[in-house]
Amino acid sequence: MNRHLWLLAACQGLFLTNNVAFIAINGLVGLALAPRGWMATLPVMGYVVGGALATGLVARTQKRFGRRRSFQIGLAVAFGSALLCAQAALWQDFWLLCAATVVAGYYNANASLYRFAAAELAAPAWREKAVSLVMAGGLIGAVAGPNLAAFTRNWFAVPFAGVYLALAGVALLAMVLMRFIEFPAAPARASAAGGRPLGEIMRQPVFIVAALAGALGFGVMNLLMAATPIAMQVCRLPFDDVALVLEWHVIGMFAPGFFTGHLIRRFGTLPVMGVGLLLNLACIAVALAGVDLHHFLIALFMLGVGWNFLFTGSTTLSLSAYAPEEKDRAQGALNFCVFATLALSSFASGVLVTTQGWQLLNIGSLVPVLLTGAGLLWLARRSRAAAAVA
Repeated sequence: MNRHLWLLAACQGLFLTNNVAFIAINGLVGLALAPRGWMATLPVMGYVVGGALATGLVARTQKRFGRRRSFQIGLAVAFGSALLCAQAALWQDFWLLCAATVVAGYYNANASLYRFAAAELAAPAWREKAVSLVMAGGLIGAVAGPNLAAFTRNWFAVPFAGVYLALAGVALLAMVLMRFIEFPAAPARASAAGGRPLGEIMRQPVFIVAALAGALGFGVMNLLMAATPIAMQVCRLPFDDVALVLEWHVIGMFAPGFFTGHLIRRFGTLPVMGVGLLLNLACIAVALAGVDLHHFLIALFMLGVGWNFLFTGSTTLSLSAYAPEEKDRAQGALNFCVFATLALSSFASGVLVTTQGWQLLNIGSLVPVLLTGAGLLWLARRSRAAAAVA
């Protein structure tokens, strides 16, 4: 574990500070400004739609400029889009806010590659732990994001405008840290060779399950997390309680990063992902049991831990699906699957929680959870059959 890896973990934390603050406030700002209540989470959706649209451009930028310069471009976009969001809040312009979050999606797609870059900063035997450690950097966001939102939301007469301005400062800090990270150059052979076509890479069972688990696991987490601030407001719980729930949710997402890599190395990737799936089911059971503060707190914490096991596992699983010369297109395809699912879940969360309620939203989330479980069982059976033949 080297200095560059720790700095990348810090950048991951600042990235999650941005994301958690966005989740905490975008739905509430949208609810205040939207022409219709069901449109409240469109600014949340805009962030992930922008990420989905940017995945191809980000992949090309990574290939042309390398890791560090490409990551710095993403942070520059984060700075500008945060200022644009602040302006939209001050002007009370809902559609400008949506457009600004779409632009911010480029940063989302770009910084989502930090977890893959982590594997390149460590020796091959430490890849799982490197990915896990950088994911653990999100703990900074767990604490800083909700508290930053709570502290700066009344900086201006317009609620939450100050939060966006503070996030511009967070982007500047991340740009300074990124300046000191040295990423290894791509091997000459990898740069020259084209690798397999993307279709061939994506047809591999291990890629299919990695993409399925990563996308649906993230989608379920986003579905419930994006709806939580609105659901808690409907239940007349104060914003300080919302910030507390989101803080513990994100702690659950990233605190396990200090040991998830060890668990994967000891027990295997699929068993750890299976535990994450069970935690998702436990989250839904608690959420259906009531709407008091402790129900939201426990459910969202378990949802966060379950997401960590699923997403860290799916990232580790995907590393075996492509060669170094194929990484840009393969990682771009994986991120596109994630962001397309996030876009759908962000929109669905606002529609369902404002029209059908919190309980039906949780019941509906069982469908993608069970689909993920089916994918894990399918790959496990194929792996056992291949091992028996060998």
